[in-house]
Amino acid sequence: MIRLIASDIDGTLLQNGSRELNPELFSLIDRLFEKGILFCAASGRQYPNLQRLFEPVKERIAYITENGALVMYGGMEVSVRAMPREQSLALIEDIQNQTGCEVQVSGKEQVYISPRNPAYVDHIRNFVKNQTVLCEDFSAIEEPFLKVSVMMMDGVDEETLQYFSHKWGGVFNVALSGSCWVDFTLANKAQGLADLCSNLGIPLAETAAFGDNYNDIEMLRMAKYSWAMSKADDTIKNAAGRTCAKVEPVLHSILEALDSLEASRQ
Repeated sequence: MIRLIASDIDGTLLQNGSRELNPELFSLIDRLFEKGILFCAASGRQYPNLQRLFEPVKERIAYITENGALVMYGGMEVSVRAMPREQSLALIEDIQNQTGCEVQVSGKEQVYISPRNPAYVDHIRNFVKNQTVLCEDFSAIEEPFLKVSVMMMDGVDEETLQYFSHKWGGVFNVALSGSCWVDFTLANKAQGLADLCSNLGIPLAETAAFGDNYNDIEMLRMAKYSWAMSKADDTIKNAAGRTCAKVEPVLHSILEALDSLEASRQ
């Protein structure tokens, strides 16, 4: 039996550059909720951003945000995994010293950027739609750092990814998130899923997950039932064991199976 379904957003629920979720998803989430199955948005995005995306059902779902660094349900913090400040500031300085790299620091409700390229500001505020604060001195940020990210407008190249992975992989979890981002946290989506399940008393054997990128791998491996998007790399598909083109048809299948089970018991 499945009691919790976690899904990545970008590249999974949002495909081909889409900025808004399929309205059909909201009715499916409602139906799942009525059958005692909790839907969870699992993303590198910030909490307010995800609430906006899921506005029609935002009170009925859980949130694994910032790649697992902040987990929220019912408006309450389930878990927070903040980064050590001194090492985070050293990482930020390293990012700023690299050509073509922008920095984003994530707090609970907003992100902080110190843009080199004006197009970066436009991208964060108007495309990603994050609540954004322009910041000249990252050391002046008073709240805990949940995630530090590298953003490369033209896409993260292999050399840059390997540089940051080799230098910082022993300190932080380093994950490629989409084509333009590298995220650094003390968490991952699997830890977020485990924290949420522990809080709600849901066994991991009663979970399902969907994803498409390298920052989804741990979550796909942890969930009992998992699907990678059919366009994902083989490493991600192998972590999931199942593939699908879209999430919504699988949710339909889960609901149909539950309806059939309920009918057989009557």
